[in-house]
Amino acid sequence: MNAAERKEIEELNASTILPNTVNVNIVLGENENAMPKDEPLPNEEEIDLANDNEEEEEETECDFSNCNKLQLVELLEEIVQDVDVLKIKDKVTAIKIGFLKLNKEDRDREMEQFILDGGDKDSYEHTDDPLETRFKAAFNIYKANKAKYNEIVEQQKVENHKLKLAILEELKQLISSEETLKKTYDDFNALQERWKAIGQVPANEITNLWNTYHFLVEKFYDKVKINRELRDLDLKKNLEAKISICEKAEELLVEKSMTKSFKLLQKYHDEWKEIGPVPQDKKDEVWERFKLTTDKINQIRREHYAKIEEEQKANYEAKVAICEKIEEIINEQVASINAYQKKSNEVNELFKLWKQVGPIQKKQSDEIWDRFKTSMNTFFEAKKDFFSKLKVQQMENYNKKLQICVEVENLVDSTEWKKTTETIKKLQEEWKTIGPVPKRHSDKVWKRFRSACDEFFKNKAEHFSGIKGEEENNLKAKQEIVERIKAFELQKDRNANMEAIKGFQREWMAIGHVPMKLKDALQNEYRSLIDGLFDKMRSNDNEATTAEYRNIVSVMKDDPDSRDKVRRERTNLQNRIQKLRDEIATLENNIGFFANSKQSEILKAEYEKKIQKIKNDVKVLEAKIKILNEQ
Repeated sequence: MNAAERKEIEELNASTILPNTVNVNIVLGENENAMPKDEPLPNEEEIDLANDNEEEEEETECDFSNCNKLQLVELLEEIVQDVDVLKIKDKVTAIKIGFLKLNKEDRDREMEQFILDGGDKDSYEHTDDPLETRFKAAFNIYKANKAKYNEIVEQQKVENHKLKLAILEELKQLISSEETLKKTYDDFNALQERWKAIGQVPANEITNLWNTYHFLVEKFYDKVKINRELRDLDLKKNLEAKISICEKAEELLVEKSMTKSFKLLQKYHDEWKEIGPVPQDKKDEVWERFKLTTDKINQIRREHYAKIEEEQKANYEAKVAICEKIEEIINEQVASINAYQKKSNEVNELFKLWKQVGPIQKKQSDEIWDRFKTSMNTFFEAKKDFFSKLKVQQMENYNKKLQICVEVENLVDSTEWKKTTETIKKLQEEWKTIGPVPKRHSDKVWKRFRSACDEFFKNKAEHFSGIKGEEENNLKAKQEIVERIKAFELQKDRNANMEAIKGFQREWMAIGHVPMKLKDALQNEYRSLIDGLFDKMRSNDNEATTAEYRNIVSVMKDDPDSRDKVRRERTNLQNRIQKLRDEIATLENNIGFFANSKQSEILKAEYEKKIQKIKNDVKVLEAKIKILNEQ
């Protein structure tokens, strides 16, 4: 060693080598162990996004999705007995996510039921159940252990920093040492092994230590003039170590967990920094390989979180649409029980749909939930107010019907048949004009009213049933009406026809009993003739309607947009036909539920008349479609 080299080593040993004495730009730009300025690690926004989704991905690594709340609490109580927080961290995180998810669902159901039951949102309070209390107690044990662990780790980092500073001092002394080459190299290797064996140091000391360490390593190679072959062997060993890191990093390209991939990549970068230099001709190649893999992993992460962000954006738009829909429902006027029931079903369906929509960004979650919750509360408060007023009205209707029942019951034993009949019929008409009563009273008050009416008409029927001569006269009168109906010709004036038919029916109803053996046959003939007149009227109406529609379509042909209008009209008619057919199917199905009784036969007849009318409407619509198809 010449005098100039010795002097340089002495100056190095005498100086305090700190980061501010090192040309950091040179170290970072020229040393193959340094990270380039455009380091391919995630930026702050990506890290924030990773943190937002980290819990979700860690959940998949420890799957407790099939456990209930009790099972999760018992698992947590068992696991937190282990003070090794690193060992149990992932399990505790997965249990916490699973428990909070189930607990949130329970709270949402509790809130939903509270609102559906008409509760006031401001008065709702949640009280922790025993499982929540047990969960918090167990989790506090884990947090306490974790705090102790973190304190120990930080203390150890400080001690590690002192140990590494001591190694740096030894390395400076080794650089100026006059010992033999073999001993110097052996000591150097021993220092390197001790350096690598020491754990983490405080984050704010990492850069200083790393820069100083590599500066001294380079000085060791330069000043001590280590044997070329020995240096090449060391460089080759470092190259193999860095190739191994490249291979492990490339395996992360197929890792499904973004969180795991990100953490391992950071670990590999830390390991890379601890490895010494490699052969000059391989330096750029191996670094580019590692850098390219890092870039690809970061690109995968960016795309992954961009996709999550896009899904969250779509979920937000879906929830905005749900809010707009429920706000539209609130603005609609609702004035009946059925209408409110229909709207309630719509609101409940929207609530179910809301729960099915995936998560959105945290900063938007509270705002959009408050908007939706406010709309729901507004709707159910309006519904509660409506039914409160309706209840009062129904009780008034109930009292009116009770009064009518009393009046009819007072007339049951009357023998003033005509006068009493007229009075009871008026009361029956009055009954029809009264609105609904509370459901719990509806059947009871109706049966009471019907029973009183039936009792009077039964007495009347028994009184007149023995009057044979009157029955014969009634028979002749009804036969005369039948003949007049047969001879009746429909007029062009529809109202006149309706008045004539109503007249026949009023006369028929005004006539008393006929002989029992002829009653059914005569009644069937009369009913058949009346129905026939209505069928003819409907047929005439249908023909007039079809002819009028044909004229409308004919005029439509002259319109420049006739093809589009015909298409829309055809679609509209087909939709109306389908709705009518659905209504027919419902009515026919309901007929099957009627019991065999006199009252049910009357209801069945009404249903059949309604079905026939709808079928007639279908025929008219089908005739209109046929006219459109002819165009």
